Amino acid sequence: MPEVKKTSYNWLIWLTLFVAFCISVYVLRSVLLPFVAGLIIGYLLDPLADRFEKFGMSRTWATILVLLLVVLIVFPLLLLLLGVIQEQVSQFLSSLPAYISALMKKIEPIFIELQQRFPSLEAEKIRQYIQNNMANAMKVFGKVIASVISGGFAFFNVVSLLLITPVVAFYMVRDWNNFVDKVRSLLPRRSKKVIEKQMREIDTIIASFIRGQLSVCVLLGTFYACGLYIVGLDLGVMIGFLAGIISFIPYVGSISGFVVSMAIALAQFSEPGRILAVAGVFALGQFLEGNFLTPKLVGDSVGLHPVWVMFALLAGGVLLGFLGLMIAVPVAAIIGVLIRHAIENYKHSSLYLED
Repeated sequence: MPEVKKTSYNWLIWLTLFVAFCISVYVLRSVLLPFVAGLIIGYLLDPLADRFEKFGMSRTWATILVLLLVVLIVFPLLLLLLGVIQEQVSQFLSSLPAYISALMKKIEPIFIELQQRFPSLEAEKIRQYIQNNMANAMKVFGKVIASVISGGFAFFNVVSLLLITPVVAFYMVRDWNNFVDKVRSLLPRRSKKVIEKQMREIDTIIASFIRGQLSVCVLLGTFYACGLYIVGLDLGVMIGFLAGIISFIPYVGSISGFVVSMAIALAQFSEPGRILAVAGVFALGQFLEGNFLTPKLVGDSVGLHPVWVMFALLAGGVLLGFLGLMIAVPVAAIIGVLIRHAIENYKHSSLYLED
């Protein structure tokens, strides 16, 4: 009986700590973004720093070298990408009236067919309604994109992200191993092996999904952007890259990118071959992702069901905004592992065996 009371007391302590942690995250959500971003960057770059450390470098110099390489590689690529996107946005806005007119001509036979089949249908009013709303929607979309590009992605120019995130990332990469050792030393001695097993499983899932899926998204976005750029699709670079980046949400990236690209292609191109080429870019991208990129970079051991990932991202975004999107997958991985172990323990319990 005392052992049962002790176990219940331990569970109460852990539950209280968990609730307090969740409340703290929710209350401090407006200031946590740069720290969480730095933590994620530190987690992603830790293996690279470990490799440099194996070559005889000190941890501090390995951290400096890793972050310097990231800045030298990523920053110029972002500037190049923003320049191409801004050019395409300007070209798209200037050609917008012609695209709307061309698209309306292509769907004109549909209205004629509707008028013949349903004489009472006022096809002209429907045509005018669609044309006006299409023009307004595309103008608003173009202005939003133009303002975001011209503003240099104002969200990422927030002072806290520019100043705090690099500092947090530096200390996370430099002290990551010490941080892990400190946490391990605080684990309850009786449950230490079980907790370490669960943490290794969580780390495997998160590493496979985040590091692997991030690589897939970047490669897929680069492929879509280059493919649509070669085809000559306006906004192709932006649409392709965004479609690849949000491919971590199952099916959402490829489907949304395909639909938007085909809509612009129908308005922009008169040659069927170029329209089919746009569709071919996405078909080839899906083939490469399903047969090469995901199996090689992510693997089959992730253990996160697509529906669970979509629910976690939606719930995280609703509760915590952009911060919730950043931590949704790691939290989903942790909950998934804990649930699996809870089910395993339940199947070995007297409640399940009815002893």
